[in-house]
Amino acid sequence: MRSSPSDVTQRLRRISAWVLLALLAAGLARDRGPARFSLSAVGFGHFEGWADDRLSTAIAAFLKSCARFQRLPDSSPLDIHTMSADFGRVGDWRASCEVAGNVPVDDAAAAHRFFEQFFTPLAVADYGEHEGLFTGYYEIELNGSRRRWGRYQTPIYRRPPELGSGFHFSRAEIEDGAFAGRGLELFWVDDPINAFFLQIQGSGIIRVRNGRPVRVGYDGQNGRPYVPVGRLLIERGAMERAGVTMTSIREWMKEHPAAGAALRREDPSYVFFREVAGAGPIGAEGVALTPERSIAVDRAFIPLGIPIWVEADERFASAEPVRRLVVAQDTGGAIKGPVRGDLFWGSGSAAGLRAGATNARGRLYLLLPRVIAARLDPGAK
Repeated sequence: MRSSPSDVTQRLRRISAWVLLALLAAGLARDRGPARFSLSAVGFGHFEGWADDRLSTAIAAFLKSCARFQRLPDSSPLDIHTMSADFGRVGDWRASCEVAGNVPVDDAAAAHRFFEQFFTPLAVADYGEHEGLFTGYYEIELNGSRRRWGRYQTPIYRRPPELGSGFHFSRAEIEDGAFAGRGLELFWVDDPINAFFLQIQGSGIIRVRNGRPVRVGYDGQNGRPYVPVGRLLIERGAMERAGVTMTSIREWMKEHPAAGAALRREDPSYVFFREVAGAGPIGAEGVALTPERSIAVDRAFIPLGIPIWVEADERFASAEPVRRLVVAQDTGGAIKGPVRGDLFWGSGSAAGLRAGATNARGRLYLLLPRVIAARLDPGAK
């Protein structure tokens, strides 16, 4: 039976009413508060400690990202994973990269002039909040073997071919043998605690007996959410918040081996690795990280390759506050949100102590070419 003209008219009116309500609801949702990611221009004089930072090492880190830009066409987005704002095209960054390569490595004044001439700082906010969490990571060292024997009983797995298909085993399932018999073991190490922290750090050096050290790097994650074991220890009263560091968590696990093993299984996230040749470790950008000058960010909001000024103060440790220029060159499963960073401190035990103590609150500022900054904030100079 066909509808009469009046029936059609009534239906169109009902549809129009629903569309109007939907648009109104969307408008109200936008008006309820600020957007998650926002930028506002500031001057370099706004930075605390800017004049004292040794920017020559930051330029060296930036040039590694520039080398990646050089391999891309001018029309390429800076980072295809970043959807928060238009950070321009690779071509918008070429001039600054070319000049950076000519800055004398030992001329601090020239380094400052370079950044102040080519870039405009923009403060990042998350729902209007400018302060966020900053942690640290490093390249951990482990003792390992390419075959299972003696004390080498904990596997380090390579990326399974089906990763990304939508079905991923949890840490507990993997430890219970989900990958057994498949030949996915990249190395066997002698310490399950170090293996766990290798997954948190995302890169490390395996010292093989009677062989050369081998660098391993992040090669995927099982898609399960990361659960901070330090938070679990605090919630259960096993540790005080002010005393939770990577070092203290490691010591607690050593003192409570059974409880420590059970605690690790409560973090379902699991990381896979590959061997990395040459300099490293290699970050998500595909370039070698620079100690104290590379930072991991949430690339959904911040593109890899851009300079960032960080001002952060430690909350629990007596370590020096962070006042330095770094470059976004890595990411991580626990790095979520616009005002969130994980500072790379380097390799070895000293870097491990500094990384383990880093638990700071602070701000970050993106340094963007002037033409891009002016588009994102018309008030930028």
